[in-house]
Amino acid sequence: MTASLSYPLDKQGFATNATIFANLGTAPLVEHALQRGEGQLTKHGALLVDTGKFTGRSVKDKFVVRDAITEDQINWGAINQPMTGEHWANLKADFLAALKDKDELFVADLFGGSQPEYRVNVRVVTQMAWHSLFVRTLLVRPSAEELAGFVPEYTIINLPSFKANPERHGCRSDTVIAVNFTEKLILIGNTEYSGEMKKGVFGLLNFLLPAQGVMPMHCSANIGADGKSAIFFGLSGTGKTTLSADASRTLIGDDEHGWSDQAVFNFEGGCYAKMINLSAEGEPEIYATTQMFGTILENVAMDEATRELDFTDASKTENTRGAYPIEFIPNTSEKNLGPPPSNIILLTADAFGVLPPIARLTPDQAMYHFLSGYTAKVAGTEIGVTHPEATFSTCFGAAFMPRHPSVYGNLLKKRIADGGAQCWLVNTGWSGGKATDEGISRMPIKATRALLNAALDGSLNNAEFVRDPNFGFEVPVAVPGVDSKLLDPRSAWADPQAYDATAQELVGKFVANFAQFVDYVDQGVLESAPKAA
Repeated sequence: MTASLSYPLDKQGFATNATIFANLGTAPLVEHALQRGEGQLTKHGALLVDTGKFTGRSVKDKFVVRDAITEDQINWGAINQPMTGEHWANLKADFLAALKDKDELFVADLFGGSQPEYRVNVRVVTQMAWHSLFVRTLLVRPSAEELAGFVPEYTIINLPSFKANPERHGCRSDTVIAVNFTEKLILIGNTEYSGEMKKGVFGLLNFLLPAQGVMPMHCSANIGADGKSAIFFGLSGTGKTTLSADASRTLIGDDEHGWSDQAVFNFEGGCYAKMINLSAEGEPEIYATTQMFGTILENVAMDEATRELDFTDASKTENTRGAYPIEFIPNTSEKNLGPPPSNIILLTADAFGVLPPIARLTPDQAMYHFLSGYTAKVAGTEIGVTHPEATFSTCFGAAFMPRHPSVYGNLLKKRIADGGAQCWLVNTGWSGGKATDEGISRMPIKATRALLNAALDGSLNNAEFVRDPNFGFEVPVAVPGVDSKLLDPRSAWADPQAYDATAQELVGKFVANFAQFVDYVDQGVLESAPKAA
């Protein structure tokens, strides 16, 4: 099945002898993937794929072309690594030569962003059928009428078979992700990990939207029965997807959003959830998607005979993933947007066992913790991690933020000031000791949901609060349905002195990390820092 494009590839300067499969739907793309040996069907009809040696993003292989547009706009460094114009020209020429010789290519014309005023037209060219299915699932799908007049603004070319040459292309290895904001082109080579495409579009919007006064966010979002929105910032493993997929609330999206004057709007049309240890009891809405045709499961273990899935098997990677259209989750927003948020939730998984399960933040404290972007790695999830390690990812998504963090931090603070949103810090990590201590378990998800529900329906504001002596934020003393001992992290420890020492250790890590932002924030934010004893 071959379809024509409203705006041909050759008009973009992309010549190829390949058969072009344009804007195919789910079933044809699954058929192509199976015929090409790219994946297998599970017992219940999901498409199971293996992403090869790359089971996550290749952060160190991502580059931005340094030119007149980006020179003074990009926060250059280990995350946003520069590529020269000469190296880019070589890379692009070699990419287009490789494109020309492909037998088959899949092209998907899509939108990045659900609010029409701020969305961008993105064309994604892939050599793998399942990659086209993935990106079509994750981005916003135009209507037939919109496709008929679709003109791409930005283009992604994804060729896993392309191997970069570090000397000729100015990259680190034979894997490369190169972004050229001037030419509006992203080139991805030598990785089958699909998330590179998704985050490529996120990076584009993170660059473009602040100039329009729109706050781009690595967060999930939903709407309560009262019509009020909430957004959930958090790094991987903190519960961003899980907590937003609440059957009692309307889901806007699970990962990437913009905050404009009029709305919180999803950048995407699908969800990309972690599958490790997924269960029907713990996360029923997400679990149900694994038994639906059209879902893509990455690196999940499967019994070859029965085609049954084993979500507890992390032998391939801890980062097993599922991609599915947002409408697979019950009760989703019809237009992928909602009103500006009334509540802002900052999620962390504190493996030090220091932070309370919930705390109320002032706007200055919210900016401090947003810029800090704290969570913690736990032993066993990454090679070489044997004890809790603090991780600070600015704006809860430093890897995707091309501009200086202060740009996003100041936008958030302004949005909070203008809209009066209430801010909360929620710890989904450990209580009663460090994660590596014997007998210490993670926060009960029922308690987290009870606290969140109280915050979101406004009843938590009526509780009695005390000020945390280390971090200065307010912590509730008692909440119906939640063990009061859990609310006070110090009393949850068998040895209070050990808690005090660990708390001061974590305070020191916060202060040391925030030193990079001292020259970019005002006095109120500086005074929101945790205090060393």
